[in-house]
Amino acid sequence: MPILLSLAAFLMTLLGGLVADRVKNNRHLVLGAAAGVMLGVVAFDLLPEALTRDAVEVLGVPLPMLMFALAFLGIHIVERAMGMHIAHESDYAVHRHARAGVGIAAGSALVIHSFLDGAAIGASYQADASLAVAVAIGVIAHDFTDGFNTYTITSLYGNARRRALTLLTLDALAPVLGATLTFLIAIPPHILTAYLGLFSGFLLYLATSDILPEAHTTRRSTGWTLAATVSGTLIMWVVIGLST
Repeated sequence: MPILLSLAAFLMTLLGGLVADRVKNNRHLVLGAAAGVMLGVVAFDLLPEALTRDAVEVLGVPLPMLMFALAFLGIHIVERAMGMHIAHESDYAVHRHARAGVGIAAGSALVIHSFLDGAAIGASYQADASLAVAVAIGVIAHDFTDGFNTYTITSLYGNARRRALTLLTLDALAPVLGATLTFLIAIPPHILTAYLGLFSGFLLYLATSDILPEAHTTRRSTGWTLAATVSGTLIMWVVIGLST
């Protein structure tokens, strides 16, 4: 049963990525919506989940929030370090390759997140079958946006369409693998919550520092881009609220 439920997540993830691939003419709207969705995922799903699971504090600060700040600052330092290089023609290719690597890292983080979604389905099934169905509904509901974001973020950083589709496929397969492996491996709770905080900081930085500015580089329909961002956030509020 957990594997069957994760297959539905597989299909929704693929659908989200394929939609992102098909709306290139409205790229500013895609990026605006993706940033709103990412904000919603962090604010309404990842951080609340991490804080309810983890009681460990480091110098009075919950571990997930410490990892959140570490990820945000870490990716900022990396990007500023890349930006300090003078863009001579000879090193332009190196700089572009480094940015492509950021896209791969972001897409890979989303793959890991999808794996943990599948693991949540499998773990909840071991406790109660009806609980697994409830968890799966929540996973399936936001896996469309996971696929959407995986393709969008990977493409935004200059990666070829084939590479973005490869990461999208891995992202779709990840929940199936996660649901399967929960019968063999238990994820330590502290590692899970630390990862949720780390991923939250990483995701929020990309949304606010890269994706939103890129969405507004064009003067086309700025109001519609803002509306897409707000809509993406509100949609995740409703989706996550109805699935909990």
